Amino acid sequence: MTTDGHPLDGDAPEGWGPHALRVWEAYRRGEWCDDVPEVDAAVLRRVLLAPPPPVPGYLARLRLRGARVTGTLDLAEADIACAVRLHRCVLDKAPRLDGARFGALELRDCDLPGLGAAGARFDRECTLLDCRIDGTVTLRSSTVGAGLALDRSVLTAPADGPALDAESLSVEEDFSANGTTCTGPVYLNSSQVRNTVGFRGAHLRGPGVHLQAPELHVGGGLYLDGGFTSEGPINLYGASIGGSVHLEDATLTGTGQGRGEPALQLLCATVGGDIQASRGLTVRGCLELRDTSVRGTVTLKRARLDNPCGDALKADRLHVGGNLNFRGGFVSRGTVDLCDARVGGSILFEGADLTAPVGEDTTDTALRAHGAEVGAEFNCCNGFTAHGRVAVGGVTIRARLCFRGAHIDTPAEKRALTCRRSTAAELVLSFSEAPEGVVDLSHSRVGVLRDDPATWPRTLVLEGFAYDGVQPVLPARDRLPWLDHDPGGFVPGPYEQLGAHYRQHGRDADARIVLLARQRKLRRTLSRPARAWGVLQDVTVGYGYRPQRAVWLLAALFAAGTTLFAAHPPAPSGDGTPPGFQPAIYTLDVLIPVVDFGQQTAYAPHGALRWAVVALVTAGWLLATTVATGLNRVLQRN
Repeated sequence: MTTDGHPLDGDAPEGWGPHALRVWEAYRRGEWCDDVPEVDAAVLRRVLLAPPPPVPGYLARLRLRGARVTGTLDLAEADIACAVRLHRCVLDKAPRLDGARFGALELRDCDLPGLGAAGARFDRECTLLDCRIDGTVTLRSSTVGAGLALDRSVLTAPADGPALDAESLSVEEDFSANGTTCTGPVYLNSSQVRNTVGFRGAHLRGPGVHLQAPELHVGGGLYLDGGFTSEGPINLYGASIGGSVHLEDATLTGTGQGRGEPALQLLCATVGGDIQASRGLTVRGCLELRDTSVRGTVTLKRARLDNPCGDALKADRLHVGGNLNFRGGFVSRGTVDLCDARVGGSILFEGADLTAPVGEDTTDTALRAHGAEVGAEFNCCNGFTAHGRVAVGGVTIRARLCFRGAHIDTPAEKRALTCRRSTAAELVLSFSEAPEGVVDLSHSRVGVLRDDPATWPRTLVLEGFAYDGVQPVLPARDRLPWLDHDPGGFVPGPYEQLGAHYRQHGRDADARIVLLARQRKLRRTLSRPARAWGVLQDVTVGYGYRPQRAVWLLAALFAAGTTLFAAHPPAPSGDGTPPGFQPAIYTLDVLIPVVDFGQQTAYAPHGALRWAVVALVTAGWLLATTVATGLNRVLQRN
């Protein structure tokens, strides 16, 4: 001891008790101090701020185990190069580490009423493992040179604060809170973690609980899996995740659909890997992926989304480089919204079960994907079930849009499938049973249509629907009932399209049957004179599609007229010498109005014969006009 009372190098301060002296000596040797039941926080502060030199050959550090620390450990703005490790300790007051610098800090299996380390710097790791902390853990604006671990700790927030406040945190390696229980809010706003963020098996619970992590930047993956539960919303707005987001075996609960309130809000975010939720994901509330870009795939196989009063999944304008996978038992209670999504691979709903929301202010739509673009297939088949409307209008699908074996359950007066103004290489409409509701394919364009006559929709809108091929290839009379299901009545376009399809494939007879049926349907919409004229065209030449009928009628009239005029020749007319009477030529002169052989002007009928000539002239004009009309239609068609 010096003359002024300060200790010499290696000497403990004067007046210290045996417990403090034991801490002093343990620090100099860097050994565990586990035989001190209680120590004043001022002793630890004195050891750390004015450390004695280490015993030669030893590394000085504070290692305390099984002790109660009384008073406040105030190390704010201190510069502590050594490692500080406390195991199974009880701290009466929350340590104050704000602005301090540590080599490393480890609290394991400790009890403390909070921790304040705002703006602190940890050159190596900072770990709080298996701790029980009844107060806020503040790591706001702190920097960790290696990893930050809160594994298996229990954090209980005060009434007016968060359980963990780590806004603007910077971690050079991993952030781990696996198995941690947080009763109260967790803040990771604008934090940066170079590697991974893990909440595997963690539980966020209690009133007002939520995870706020907007603008979170993670170089690796984000793990909210392995039994992870959250009883409040998770906000990852604008987050940047370099790896994958893992949601397997997670249970997420939200409080509504407003901003910041969905069960998981991954809005305007970027994900460099996948979103994996291939097993056990349960979401109570809305899962929101709007305006997010995912380089890999989004897998929600066997996930259960439950928001029966609104949207269960909001993924409009979602960009996915791979597949969007809802296969294998995916269940949704609430609308699945994929409007304007861009998917480089396929959208897969095989075996999925979707139910539209219920309530006065909700829609009747189970799946909505207007304007989506799909690089491969859009499959709603092989057990797909929708209790509500499927709306996929304006979609662009480079391969197949498939409803093989699908079941769409809607009332007869409601829309079952809306596929207006869409484009696909192939459309498959072989449902498990005929939809009761309206199927609308108007103004869509497909390469091949595959359907099943046994499950044709009871109400089908085909106006403007265009296709290059139809499978199976049915005779025209078997395919015609397919065109009679439009709720608006007769529409001529679908008949023209089907007739053009038959002609394109060399089935002219079937094409004529379809186009003749079109004219007969059209006739019912005309005025009485027009209908009468239509009946005449139908009977005589089949609207130009049966021109041989007029030929046979003319032949029959020619034979009848020749026989009549041979038996009862008309008298000559005029003063000159008439040419010799020829019954057949006279009949042609009367029957065909554009031909003049001189017989009709040279001979005049008398008596009842005059009415026979009038009948032949009238029939000739009518037949000639209908033949000309039919030939004109044939020429235009060809």
